[in-house]
Amino acid sequence: MSTKANKYCLDANVLIQAWQKYYNPKFCPDYWEILIELGSQGTIFIPEEVYKEIVRTEDDLSKWLKESKIPIKKISEPVTFCLQKIYSANTIHQNLVDNTKARSLADPWVIAHALHKNATVVTKEEKVTALSSKRIKIPNVCDIMEIR
Repeated sequence: MSTKANKYCLDANVLIQAWQKYYNPKFCPDYWEILIELGSQGTIFIPEEVYKEIVRTEDDLSKWLKESKIPIKKISEPVTFCLQKIYSANTIHQNLVDNTKARSLADPWVIAHALHKNATVVTKEEKVTALSSKRIKIPNVCDIMEIR
């Protein structure tokens, strides 16, 4: 049994959808306070690319994230190595990024950071059952790479 604490790597959509749809801080401030606490404890983190995706829009979520204590993980050599591992495991993994939409640029880095930190990926994306060579989702890649 591992005594290592669980770590969770958050995708941008988890924060964006929670803010916009489910847990707006006006009626559910505790949710956001818990996220800050989990960030302070090092339980949750976000890749720098997720941070950039959220803060490029100057809104309340952007302001909250800038002020939060959620750790932001930068791209490093080991993380880049993990990304190369992901891309070389299956050629379809290169379709994680939709170059027509800036919002999906962080997806491969979410998985690479999780692989590097042995963390669980937290995303609102759902697995695609009929795999298309045009787009693959984070849960599909995580399954193939055996990432929680």
